[in-house]
Amino acid sequence: MDIDDDNQTQPSSSQPQPQTQTQTQPSRRIIALVDEAHPFDLESYIANYSGRTAIDRLIHIIGICPGIAPEAFQLAVQHVHQSRDPSLYQHVIYAYEQLAALPDVNLPNHMEIAQLDTKWADEMIAKNQAERIKLEVELKTYTNNMIKESIRMAHRDLGDFYRSLGEFSSALKHYTKSREFCTTSQHVLDMCLSVLELLIEQRNYSHLPTYVFKAEAALDAATANISSSNNASGASSAPVPMVTSGSKKKSAERENVQSKLDLATALSHLGQANYEKAAYHLLRIGPSKELGDWVGKIVAPGDLAVYGTLCALSSLPRSSLKAQLLENSIFGVYIEQEPYVRELIEAYMGSNFKTVLELLSRYSTRHQVDIHLSNHVYELTNLIRNWAVVLYFQPFATIKLDRMSAAFGWTVEEVEQHVVALIQSGSIQGRVDSQNKILHAKKTDYRADLFARAIKAGTEIQATNRKLLLRMRLQQAELIIKPPKGSNNISEAARDRE
Repeated sequence: MDIDDDNQTQPSSSQPQPQTQTQTQPSRRIIALVDEAHPFDLESYIANYSGRTAIDRLIHIIGICPGIAPEAFQLAVQHVHQSRDPSLYQHVIYAYEQLAALPDVNLPNHMEIAQLDTKWADEMIAKNQAERIKLEVELKTYTNNMIKESIRMAHRDLGDFYRSLGEFSSALKHYTKSREFCTTSQHVLDMCLSVLELLIEQRNYSHLPTYVFKAEAALDAATANISSSNNASGASSAPVPMVTSGSKKKSAERENVQSKLDLATALSHLGQANYEKAAYHLLRIGPSKELGDWVGKIVAPGDLAVYGTLCALSSLPRSSLKAQLLENSIFGVYIEQEPYVRELIEAYMGSNFKTVLELLSRYSTRHQVDIHLSNHVYELTNLIRNWAVVLYFQPFATIKLDRMSAAFGWTVEEVEQHVVALIQSGSIQGRVDSQNKILHAKKTDYRADLFARAIKAGTEIQATNRKLLLRMRLQQAELIIKPPKGSNNISEAARDRE
């Protein structure tokens, strides 16, 4: 016997996501295991990144993975030597010492693993100081000469310089200061993209939407300027193929920038735990070539596959998953970077929820080592698990808990605990027979429901008729105020314009 549609709990984007009272991020420190049950290849993972994001990710790994912390420490020191910020070495040491101070964690002394080349550090500090003085002198000179374009470029160069040193506040100050000297929409767009990169490196998710909005406005203005120039050239004696080539170039550049803005918006929503909107923007990102230098510098293609899949499975109904995830050829290319993601999607769509939970557990370390995803792994896993329980129960009027236990790989007590929590949150309409260990769907009295709808319809008709009778009596008593003369003509003219 199937449950009536009115009594089913259909997951959709308009319904609240299934949650339980226990779905809170644990306050304890996250410790990620690396073993046969939780495989993770550090070298192949970190090879996808470059620059400061590689060091930030290694520092994060050092702080949560005791099993590979020494290896990550050694790789981090190597990447520090390739940067221009020797102070990063202190952050690496601090993360390593914080992990070593935990109970039951035995790590070798960091001095025995790798050390910073002091000669290189002194030379780099001197080089940075000379570069700082040079750039500040250039800015002062251009400011005295009132050369607007040169001032903008000087602020941009200083912003890039401070960003490479990790002085984010100074970098942001110079990037935003360059806005005053921008003369074209393209300059404003470049400034916004630089600030977005900086905010993503800081993981300052709340401020990303502000600069995405500014960048979109600048992108529209820049596109409009190019279109007007193309139209002007098309009206002249220039050959038509030149205009077509320019239009294609304009379209490609716009798509490249739009993909970056979608990524920034998605990371902003992910950072603020708005998983449905994050999934929407992640699934509309174009090919990796459109992200340009952001690939490796900000994220890797495999990261997009993981972010998009977990956010989609935790927030979207099956119909949307099929249309936006399975039939998305562009996103399918990203999925190829992480083969287990395809297994996860296929198991979820095939209602093989035991496999889904096993894959989430097996690759939990891969999810926790990601600097953008780490704080949301617990909640995302809970949401996916809750959706799985809701979907499994949909076709049944009654089901034994031991059958659900076999389907999810849980004990009967765990199944009962999860089901009760979902009933209390309103995600499942039913009740649990604790004695016989049976889950019953809530029954609907269709006769009473029909009478209620009929009474409601009759009340609405009665109210409408009462209003019509009142208007007729007012007209008979000539108490209706007529519109002034000429207003009909004005309203008719307005309708014609529409």
